[in-house]
Amino acid sequence: MIVIISPAKQMYWDPDSLSPAGAPLFLDRSRELLARLREFSLPQLRVLLGCSEKLASQAFAMFRDMDLDRQPAAPALLSYRGIQYQYMLPGAFTDSQLAYLQEHLRILSGFYGLLRPLDGILPYRLEMQARLDVGAFRDLYAFWGDTLSAALEKEAEGVILNLASEEYARAVRPHLSPGIRWVTPVFGQLENGRLREKGVYVKMARGEMVRFLAEKSVREPEEIRNFSRLGFRFDPALSSPDIPVFLKE
Repeated sequence: MIVIISPAKQMYWDPDSLSPAGAPLFLDRSRELLARLREFSLPQLRVLLGCSEKLASQAFAMFRDMDLDRQPAAPALLSYRGIQYQYMLPGAFTDSQLAYLQEHLRILSGFYGLLRPLDGILPYRLEMQARLDVGAFRDLYAFWGDTLSAALEKEAEGVILNLASEEYARAVRPHLSPGIRWVTPVFGQLENGRLREKGVYVKMARGEMVRFLAEKSVREPEEIRNFSRLGFRFDPALSSPDIPVFLKE
């Protein structure tokens, strides 16, 4: 089983706390993206990224100075600072838990494509949904194509546990072979009889579930039914085999 998660916009670069255990699988593709991004002026980059002038200036400097081969890199899992990662507490994983995650967890990325937790990366800002045309490709979904799904299928042993947002899941799901089982947990609340997901709670729960998976060394998707954190509990009545539902009390 392979677990996929999204990256986070906010990043923290600390190449001294833990040494990377390898390089990203698709670094040559990242070089293509970097070359294209360097063609953008600051105003153009701001439009592409859809962010403030300050953040665009930071990204512009990042891409201008980035050296994918020589700069000290930091492990991917310790480089993101979004809500999901705050609740995951990656800095508190034991060696055995990190070994489990290195085998079973993959981080999707608009810039790097697919990352193992201990792959060395540099700070960047590029969401998968950015409308970046690269050569004949109209956007990043077209650029990555079936590259990510093909790599995941080789490791997944038939099962992908999807803890990624729709923005990133879209880069994988349409290209999977029919025999791959795609399991997507739902973290919701019942309001007037309807199941609703709230973004912040979903991100928190996804982070907690990654920690749960590592602590319990989960190998089969059915084992996640034992997850009960942040007030979420598995609800068999609302669930199906590939869409387990966890209700918040």
